[in-house]
Amino acid sequence: MQVMKWSALALAVTAGTTQLAFASAQSESKGFVEDSDLVLSNRNYFFQRDFKNNAPGQNMREEWAHGFMSEFASGFTQGTVGVGVDAYGYMGIKLDSGRGRDGTGLLPANSEGGSQDNYGEAGGSVKARISNSVLKYGEMRTGAPVFATSHSRLLPETATGFNVTSEEIENLSLEGGYFTAYNNRASTNSDDELLINYGAGEIGDSIGYLGGSYSFTDNLSVTLYGSKFEETWNQYYVNTNWALPISEGQSLTFDLNIYDTSDTGDSLQGEVDNTTFSLAAVYALGGHSFLAAYQEVDGDTPFDYVGGDSIFLSNSMQYSDFNGANEKSWRVGYTYDWSDLGVPGLTTMVTYVEGYDIDGTDADVNGGYAGLQGEDGEHQETDLDIKYVIQEGAAKDLSIRLRQAFHYANDDQAEGDLHEFRVIMDYPLDVL
Repeated sequence: MQVMKWSALALAVTAGTTQLAFASAQSESKGFVEDSDLVLSNRNYFFQRDFKNNAPGQNMREEWAHGFMSEFASGFTQGTVGVGVDAYGYMGIKLDSGRGRDGTGLLPANSEGGSQDNYGEAGGSVKARISNSVLKYGEMRTGAPVFATSHSRLLPETATGFNVTSEEIENLSLEGGYFTAYNNRASTNSDDELLINYGAGEIGDSIGYLGGSYSFTDNLSVTLYGSKFEETWNQYYVNTNWALPISEGQSLTFDLNIYDTSDTGDSLQGEVDNTTFSLAAVYALGGHSFLAAYQEVDGDTPFDYVGGDSIFLSNSMQYSDFNGANEKSWRVGYTYDWSDLGVPGLTTMVTYVEGYDIDGTDADVNGGYAGLQGEDGEHQETDLDIKYVIQEGAAKDLSIRLRQAFHYANDDQAEGDLHEFRVIMDYPLDVL
């Protein structure tokens, strides 16, 4: 698998070298101040998770909070090598919560068993650019398929380390990174351990990755990444996305994702030998989109990942990732864009996923996944999503999103029965 992926990446590089490189972004720099951006964002978030079979434990998590986010990105100084800085400041304020209802991930816990009334954090990174290549060091958001921070709650997650991106060849984007610390979504600490989502026990101290994407045409692209999670696992990722225009307003898109993970070094999470893939097809006709997808896990452990959003699989849903040991799942969905009916900015979505054949009983008894799932797990999830973005006026770009999930599972699947409701309001303001 590894040889195949890196051979494909070499092929993409070879193809790209026959084309002219982009014009140098650094040569067109207007300066540190002149190219700067400052965005102020507000996020208002209500989160309710109602556990249906969690007695005598917590049966309700419910919190409401407001977040303020300021993000500054300088331009680059002029010259062969340009330098700059990125900086951010975040603040979260509790609007409603109470002891016994905390734990949604919106707010950090306090010492009395509830949620903090407010919290904040600030950080940033320095950056340098040569031609179309940028090196950053510091605290930042990441988006690689093998290491992506999340913004699924009130404030964004960040990670501390190096990141380099390069777009010297037309249609080819390359990226590498090395990170040693994390800032979780409900934390003010920039030196948290790296986040894994399903394992238990000792956590590796660093993750490094290298990868890239190549567009063969406007409609066909390939993405390849490899990563090493220290003393834990090596993970490889491949994606192919192919969009087929059929006629005006009509298209068919295929999206294939594959992850291959195997333990390495001290195997801190135990023995891992996992290949997980998903294949999705989307048929679009005007404002209508119809989705069908299949996902399968080949391994005695769940598909696990480092970072809150490092799962680029079709059946990762609002609540469950449908990534249990040996799990198979299928998904159908429908999305409608109401622009054709005179309501631009309004979209609605409904999707259903069913997972089955989960069997985690052969997981390494000394590893981080022992006892996590039984031998005959199954579950279902239905998600409803309504989003409206104001198109003009003083509140332009203000978005309101309602998300409802219904999840039902047997004991062997282990995530339980629950209803989850979210209301998210986002309002970005471009200052510079």
